[in-house]
Amino acid sequence: MDRPLNHERLDVYRLAVEVARWMAAAQFPTHLRALEDQALRASQSIVLNIAEGASRRGQAGRNHFRIALGSVAETCAVFDLIALAGATEQQAKLRRIGSMLYRLR
Repeated sequence: MDRPLNHERLDVYRLAVEVARWMAAAQFPTHLRALEDQALRASQSIVLNIAEGASRRGQAGRNHFRIALGSVAETCAVFDLIALAGATEQQAKLRRIGSMLYRLR
């Protein structure tokens, strides 16, 4: 990569991508498809809002980090509702992401 974009330099972005990829590969019970869809969208929202926030300055960028922080809470809540193998590890990563986003916003 010759010249990385702003978001590609951020540890919080790379960690969010890890969580989103894990979520995409997770095996949800078939009767919880709606919750799986919500979790996928929330975890992807974290990644996308970090990328957009890093590309903007001032209040506009901080607003995207604030939205990403809300999606962190939403994704974490999914793990409170359903026990998935490896979920505890992912919640720890989400808490780290939340802490980093709190400082960025």
